[in-house]
Amino acid sequence: MQPSPMESPSHPSSVGRHSRNSSASRFSGIFRSSSGRKGGRKRNDKGWPECGVIMEEGPYDEFEDKAFTRRCQALIALFTFVVLFTVFCLIIWGASRPYKAEILVKSFAVHNFYIGEGSDFSGVPTKLLTVNGTLKLSVYNPATIFGIHVTSNPVNLVYSEIPVATGQLKKYYQPRKSRRTVSVVLEGKKVPLYGAGSTLTFTQNGAAEIPLVLKFEVQSRGNVVGKLVRTKHRKQISCPLVIDSTKTKLIKFKKTTCTYH
Repeated sequence: MQPSPMESPSHPSSVGRHSRNSSASRFSGIFRSSSGRKGGRKRNDKGWPECGVIMEEGPYDEFEDKAFTRRCQALIALFTFVVLFTVFCLIIWGASRPYKAEILVKSFAVHNFYIGEGSDFSGVPTKLLTVNGTLKLSVYNPATIFGIHVTSNPVNLVYSEIPVATGQLKKYYQPRKSRRTVSVVLEGKKVPLYGAGSTLTFTQNGAAEIPLVLKFEVQSRGNVVGKLVRTKHRKQISCPLVIDSTKTKLIKFKKTTCTYH
């Protein structure tokens, strides 16, 4: 038996109405629940809903304080090290000051000595003096913890304030607790004496005794702690001597002959 056209659409239409009713009910339910939640929020003065503030787990001040503390500790440690090292260097420097190099003039050997009449480079007539010799010095380093570097300023053989021969001690290194004999070659060739030569007197055989003075300064430097701690000493030496133009024997000096200061 075929259903009539009027009866056939009744079932689908009821299903459609049921679907529409379900959708509407769901939509209205969501709207009501949403509106219900919105209605439950607190609102500020302008009507906007208030939002909760997210709190950080830990403040940044703690990390900054720890970093600042570490920097301060590093600076304090560095400052303490510098102070202690400075005090240590001062103590070592003070302990090394008494160790001065001991200098002793031993002898002067005359190799060539001549005095005669002549003229200087401009043609002025004057007496001319030629002297060659070797000076020997004894150097002792009493320091027990460091060696020394020894040198000198020009070593001059002087006649009436005129240097008639000159030389210089070559720089060298001397180990601790050691003694060494060093030589300095003095040379002077045809040195004009000018007015000072008028006081020279000669014997009948042409001999002359000329009073001279050795003048020089010996310098010593000890590197106690590398180049950070150094000790420096200077010793000025003056030795009178008389040279006979007819003799070239070795001139020896006693300890009391020269002055050391």
